[in-house]
Amino acid sequence: MTKEQAYQLLLAAVKGEVEYRARKFELTDAVKYYATTIAEMLTGDSSKFGLLLCGNVGNGKSTFVKAFQQLLNQLNLRCEDSRDKWEFRIMDARAINHLCKSDFREWEELCKKRMLAIDDLGTEPLEIQDYGNIMSPMVDLLTRRYDKQLFTIITTNLTPQEIRVKYGDRIADRFNEMMVKIVFENPTYRTQDS
Repeated sequence: MTKEQAYQLLLAAVKGEVEYRARKFELTDAVKYYATTIAEMLTGDSSKFGLLLCGNVGNGKSTFVKAFQQLLNQLNLRCEDSRDKWEFRIMDARAINHLCKSDFREWEELCKKRMLAIDDLGTEPLEIQDYGNIMSPMVDLLTRRYDKQLFTIITTNLTPQEIRVKYGDRIADRFNEMMVKIVFENPTYRTQDS
């Protein structure tokens, strides 16, 4: 599909996701920019194979990921090299850490999924201990996905500089190679009641 078609479909999916959450969709310049950048990445000839959506809390990063997941499910696209459908899983970063400790085989399968979205990167501990073994589930998962060039979307409240501090130069450098970075600078969409 063309970039314009991807842009229009993505906007419709975002609108649907916002309305599903009982909110009013507003087509702001920021939303147009995010949708345009994502559509360009998905339809262009970029060597990048992932998206890094970073910014403050509540400004639409996870909404865009959920909308993209819904859109992909609706399009029912088939993979070129198999009879499988293109689909992806969204997982919270803390849940990935927990999975590594509780069901290592499932965590390994997650590392190999064609498409994966990691929500709230940076909220999980960098290391976990399992029977005296120190593991770094997120770093290991990201390294494996990088090595296999698997499509990965990450949402985080960390800045790119904070990612470098938390995960080290190696992961930050790989993010630079593999991901289109989009900084969500708009304020929170959530109400300011509390």
